[in-house]
Amino acid sequence: MEPQALKAVVSEGLLSFPLTDFTADGTFEPGGYARRLEWLKPYGASALFAAGGTGELFSLTPDEHKSIVSLAVEVCGKDVPIIAGVGYSTRIAIEMAQAAEKAGAAGILVLPHYLTEADQEGVAAHVEAICKSVGIGVIIYNRATCKLSADRLATLAERCPNLIGFKDGLGDIELMTTIRRRMGDRFSYLGGLPTAEVYAAAYRAIGVPVYSSAVFNFIPRTAMEFYRAVASGDTATTDRLLDQFFLPYLAIRNRKAGYAVSIVKAGAAVVGRPAGPVRAPLVDCTPAEVEDLRALIEALGPQ
Repeated sequence: MEPQALKAVVSEGLLSFPLTDFTADGTFEPGGYARRLEWLKPYGASALFAAGGTGELFSLTPDEHKSIVSLAVEVCGKDVPIIAGVGYSTRIAIEMAQAAEKAGAAGILVLPHYLTEADQEGVAAHVEAICKSVGIGVIIYNRATCKLSADRLATLAERCPNLIGFKDGLGDIELMTTIRRRMGDRFSYLGGLPTAEVYAAAYRAIGVPVYSSAVFNFIPRTAMEFYRAVASGDTATTDRLLDQFFLPYLAIRNRKAGYAVSIVKAGAAVVGRPAGPVRAPLVDCTPAEVEDLRALIEALGPQ
């Protein structure tokens, strides 16, 4: 897919990032992953991020990453564009990006580099190297160790024509507004704060109409209902779902660090689509927390 075509795809609609399926001992389980993608594919996501944050990129080996992206393209690529998450060091991220492009991924999502804090110049050099290693479209995820300013993004946009998207996971409204006003239509803009639905209306008001939904993994009908309500200004529906599901859901998610992924795996198990345990250093939700989540999901009705 040409970078500008990808930009058009991710400029509207709901995005999501499928869970990665593991066996009880933490081994990647391709059969379960393929079935998960087949289930999610018809619900109407504009694109899916394979091996993204909720897909536990941070715990995958490069060989696993290659297998996951290749399988996602095989199952969904003709119907739903697959964007591959990449991360770790610059050289590993480049290796992942090039393998994903070869496998037929429509684009790349650059997750924050691993561990160390870095100057703006260094982070920009990291992103530029990844962009220049592939011909497909690239989206940068501003979060954690990656905190690029509007000035740096403007320079990157000049140097990297295939850098077509900006995803925000910081929640700094002043910075996000500055970037949106400075860059205009040069990028597509994605909300990436967990849990994105809680911030969706506020972000739409500052020019970020698209977001990626984690709950799409287990309540895809409700996730699409919420997105359409935000897009149409149906505050009666968004208020109802915030009160009925999302705010109580956050109360569970916020109990432990890393539960933004763990609770999604718990939700998938509740609806009969288990993806196995999370990998260390994350921990799974407790049985009591799973039951609290089950009550919230069942109140929503069939998906």
